[in-house]
Amino acid sequence: MKLWIAQGFGVGRIPLAPGTFGSVLGMLWFGLLLMTGKLWLFAAGTLAGIAVSVWLCGAAEQRLRQTDPGSVVLDEIVAVPVCFLGWAIMVVCHDGTLPAWTYFGAPQTWPLTLGVFIACRVFDIAKPWPVRQSQSLPGGWGITVDDALAAVYVNVVVLLVAAGKSLLAR
Repeated sequence: MKLWIAQGFGVGRIPLAPGTFGSVLGMLWFGLLLMTGKLWLFAAGTLAGIAVSVWLCGAAEQRLRQTDPGSVVLDEIVAVPVCFLGWAIMVVCHDGTLPAWTYFGAPQTWPLTLGVFIACRVFDIAKPWPVRQSQSLPGGWGITVDDALAAVYVNVVVLLVAAGKSLLAR
């Protein structure tokens, strides 16, 4: 059961681009967290997901006797909400409420949502400093922390885009 969950409920066993398919599943996790309607619950669920990922990805690594097995995609799943955290906080600061899932799929925002998703994959694959170095952490920590750090890079890009749009709107 632990391995099946760590493999994204089987999604990680897809032979082509399992990390990308795991990130697609992460969009569903992101949507579920948005359904809470509260930023603190979104943040708590995101942190809980990361903690569970550290545990289950470490267990899967031991079970498969491989370091960071490609089929283990729970780390990608739990990193997706982190990628959108900065944007969600900006909406909360502007509107006073956590946006609904439909906000991210609306005609004016879906291209940005796609951009965040692509940036998530790019930073996970490119692994800029210190993302790559974090993979040397033991067990599930090394598997999960690199994706969380890649998500920090995504948030930096989101904040820069938002600042640029704000400057252009003046």
